[in-house]
Amino acid sequence: MSHDLPPSATPPGSPPPASAPPAAVPSAAAATGEGPLSAAQAAEIVARVRREIAKAVVGQDDVVGQLMAALLAGGHVLLEGVPGVGKTLLALSLARTFGGRFARVQFTPDLMPSDITGHSVYRPDTGKFHVRQGPAFTNLLLADEINRAPAKTQSALLEVMQEHQVTIEGNSYRLSGPFMAIATQNPLEHEGTYPLPEAQLDRFLLKVQIDYPASVEDEVAIVSRVTAGQTADRLDVGAVDQVTDPQTLGALQRVTGNLLVDDRNLDYAVRLVRRTRSWAGLRLGTGPRGAIGLVRAARAFALLDGRDFVVPDDIKRAALPVLRHRVQVAPELEMSGQDADQVLRTVLDDVEAPRQ
Repeated sequence: MSHDLPPSATPPGSPPPASAPPAAVPSAAAATGEGPLSAAQAAEIVARVRREIAKAVVGQDDVVGQLMAALLAGGHVLLEGVPGVGKTLLALSLARTFGGRFARVQFTPDLMPSDITGHSVYRPDTGKFHVRQGPAFTNLLLADEINRAPAKTQSALLEVMQEHQVTIEGNSYRLSGPFMAIATQNPLEHEGTYPLPEAQLDRFLLKVQIDYPASVEDEVAIVSRVTAGQTADRLDVGAVDQVTDPQTLGALQRVTGNLLVDDRNLDYAVRLVRRTRSWAGLRLGTGPRGAIGLVRAARAFALLDGRDFVVPDDIKRAALPVLRHRVQVAPELEMSGQDADQVLRTVLDDVEAPRQ
């Protein structure tokens, strides 16, 4: 079977690259005088991104912080929340801040893997197969209601999440990057759903829980913004400006990956994970990927706070979103109404943190 492109090339029909940012948008080179970004410069760019997202997403500072942490760490997010709390708006706003390509896939029982990855189409005029890209070829992919599709469709995301590539008809095609997947699911509705298997849950760096607005003032602000001048229910991110670009985002991820984590904090992350395997309240603990996730996320949280080194509080801050989907609560505690977060808090209290 012949194809128009070699596996290493970008397939034809790809979306056009994001347009060059305006002069006001700092690129990695412009921000540093052609040198690498410092942690302080990276933290300032991240702060600008968060300020822009706040123009569209109100009252979800913790959720935005966790989403930014996953992006900086090069990880993916399972975003869990009831309908109407801004999950799609949050993803769309984030993509707009760095000028990246955004794709949304509504997962349904009849969705096929090729609807995500793409497929080959025979062209009689050339006598060759033309690779038609799926929505996975993007910078930010929103997999909406991922548990509505069966396992064979859910698994279509495994390769692109782990390897940043897509295999079509036996040939692998690299994504241009950066790439992040945000998958959403409703925690309350289980009829007609297909729970994600543990192997796929483990691919998500963070499981982020988004709830209703915490205060009346926040909810009033949301209603005011959404209804002002609108006659239909639609998402509006027009107030969100691009403040960086995909190239700079890659530089931010490199800065995050090089932040200092001393041996004591590495040991603390590993001890936390190992304790989940023997904790009486958990029937399933987490594997080494949990400790790796703790360190990666802790680096990102340190950068969000403007530091170039990790402290124990960064690991504690990362513990719930990194571990809650990697453990299973013992049946007797489940019956008493306890969830993974409550059990993990007892583990955190039990494991002694290093002194700063």
